[in-house]
Amino acid sequence: MLSVRLSSARFQKMAAPLRFLIVLLLLLSGAHLSQAQVQLRGVVRDKETREVLPFASVAVPGTSNGTSTNMEGEFTLVVKELPVTLQISELGHIKDTLRVTSGAAALDVALAPATIVLPEVKVASFPFQMVDRAFRNLQRNYRRAYYGKAFYRQITRIDDKPTELQEAVWNVKSNPARIEGTTLAQGRYAAVSAPINLSNFSVYTRKFGLFDAQQDSTTSLALLSPNVEKNYLLELKGIVGEDSTGGVAEISFETRPEVKYRAQGTIWIDIETNQVVRYRMVQPSFTGSTNNPRQKFTDAKLTIEMAFRAGGKASVAPLELMKMDLTTNLTEPGKQPLAISVSSFTYFFDQATKATGLPYARASLTDRDLDAIKAKPYDPEFWANNPVVKRTPAEDEVVSAFEKKGAFGSMVKKAPPKADVIIRNGQIRK
Repeated sequence: MLSVRLSSARFQKMAAPLRFLIVLLLLLSGAHLSQAQVQLRGVVRDKETREVLPFASVAVPGTSNGTSTNMEGEFTLVVKELPVTLQISELGHIKDTLRVTSGAAALDVALAPATIVLPEVKVASFPFQMVDRAFRNLQRNYRRAYYGKAFYRQITRIDDKPTELQEAVWNVKSNPARIEGTTLAQGRYAAVSAPINLSNFSVYTRKFGLFDAQQDSTTSLALLSPNVEKNYLLELKGIVGEDSTGGVAEISFETRPEVKYRAQGTIWIDIETNQVVRYRMVQPSFTGSTNNPRQKFTDAKLTIEMAFRAGGKASVAPLELMKMDLTTNLTEPGKQPLAISVSSFTYFFDQATKATGLPYARASLTDRDLDAIKAKPYDPEFWANNPVVKRTPAEDEVVSAFEKKGAFGSMVKKAPPKADVIIRNGQIRK
């Protein structure tokens, strides 16, 4: 901000061009200050069921200003001024616009379900053609890099009781198919004593991708590979929002019975651009192990969900959200099985195509999230009023559970040590 203090006499003695320049600078400074930004907040729901809609896009049309709703359907968006028109869209719902004239109250946006059309003209090979086109598209654009940040939150529950909460902000490098590397910017945690600690669960987020250029394509079991017809059964469920622009194909997939690897799910592909819009996959036979040889995971199931930022006419787009859910039973001889559930999501933000020069490490099975967080100096100011953290609030029951047990680790400032108390002649002295 420009700050100028001059007496009237001194100002009058200055040359006219200099006086004009000072007045101009002051006017520009005042104009800059008058452009106060406005923060809008709200929730997006299904118009019929009133259920919240995660992954919904909220944007200012004609600009790059936009965001997406969190897992509770909530969003925050900073705009330059009011009134403003917002465009709200979500896969499976009809796109709508909203004119906002005040930011005082939270917005409640309801989207009507879109009709899913199953065109008769689509032949049986159509879903295979779409998946193959999406694969070729990712293959061509695999080297396109995005640099930004990602907010990661993980909540572990044992027998429905929260035992672990980890949050981290990564500097992240990604491409249209996966995360390529991360470096920890800040982290914090809360935990109670438990039979098991998921200290490297984020590795599944950081290692998983729709396509990996370093993998042998002739043996790949990924859906997006040259082997899709050999390994998968596909079914076109319908076209979402089909109109003159083409719409999005919703395709269900399942590994063939003769393939030992088991996976099933749904992929959404833009018909016009061949861009993957969203991907959801379930591994019903997920395998894992612990450091304790007596402990075993049984009935493990891993669910993976990926959403990509709306790319408009672009054929590829950066990652916007990733979600991982693991459910399993932990068994040990002589003990009752424990129901384990781990849920994590990652929100990508501040993404750009310009390289940063930061180091980015590929995920490794030897990574230990909690150790990395503890090794990083905790900065409470980083987390205070952090808009990214606020847009993804932790469940009240989780926070309450840790508050009652005083188990917030680095999530709260430790109380300053009390001064020693000395008693002399019956009086308390510090």
